[in-house]
Amino acid sequence: GTDTGNSIRGPSSHNDLVGFRPTLGLCSRSGIIPLFLNNDTGGPICRSVTDATKILQAVAGYDPKDSTTVQSKGKIPANYQQYLKKDGLKGARIGVLRILSDRNIDPQVKALFKQAIADLKKAGAVIVDPLDIPNFNKLARQNWGSTFREDINAYLASLGSKAPVKNLNEIIASGKFANYIKPNMEYYQSAGKANPQDLQDAYHDTRRIAFRNAIEKVMNEQHLGAIIYPTWNYPPAKIGDFAGYKGDNSQIIAPRTGQPAFTIPMGFIDDNLPAGLQFLGRTFDEPTLIKYTYAYEQATKHRKAPEGFGDLKGKH
Repeated sequence: GTDTGNSIRGPSSHNDLVGFRPTLGLCSRSGIIPLFLNNDTGGPICRSVTDATKILQAVAGYDPKDSTTVQSKGKIPANYQQYLKKDGLKGARIGVLRILSDRNIDPQVKALFKQAIADLKKAGAVIVDPLDIPNFNKLARQNWGSTFREDINAYLASLGSKAPVKNLNEIIASGKFANYIKPNMEYYQSAGKANPQDLQDAYHDTRRIAFRNAIEKVMNEQHLGAIIYPTWNYPPAKIGDFAGYKGDNSQIIAPRTGQPAFTIPMGFIDDNLPAGLQFLGRTFDEPTLIKYTYAYEQATKHRKAPEGFGDLKGKH
């Protein structure tokens, strides 16, 4: 999947799957159609932490076509699968970010999150609850801007004569898009030139760096390996129910700071609707998140295969 703010972890949570949003720069974005390139990254959406880890192993690494991947040099282990440890939560220190988990939350999701914390403790984790990050709201709720027009135009230009359209103006003129996104596209079409500050990624934008430093400073002080919160504070909305589309926690931290964030099934509410538990880690500390999520997965076994689909093993 590709995640600008939510699009790996959101669908994964709503479909009872594992979703890894890796550290910005760990995986190349070359070839990804951009929504906001300073936030965009690819990452696995899989049935299990084991499968997601195998995919991460295959796609992580430096790519000269994506300058951001230079950040990953020297920070990728030879084998991510060595961190798939059933006892990976023993002695782990994990912080609970109540500023996200307690705000405007569905009672059933809140109950699942409470049980998830209990399950983490049972598996050997030390829970720091609540975890306070000074000036969190001020750091998180900034006007981050967007470079969608610049990014999509540059992407289309890179395709040369193969591109069916050359820029955002031609996309809009074509009419080949869902009606509900038309106002957004027209806004970016008419918006002024992006502020140079908005053109900076998580390693060069001073606001993003300050946000990440504030989080990792508290993690270091509390000796934490990860921070947790529900991936969504509300159940999945029905198709077409835009009013029911609420409670998304994924867009608040990781897309801005560049940190890795993994979601994993944490159980079901009424009507067998799934919910996800999200783990946020330090930059390039995917090994710790793999250990924690795998151990939690093995201790709880929340995922259930969807009804009506047989086993695909041995079938081609």
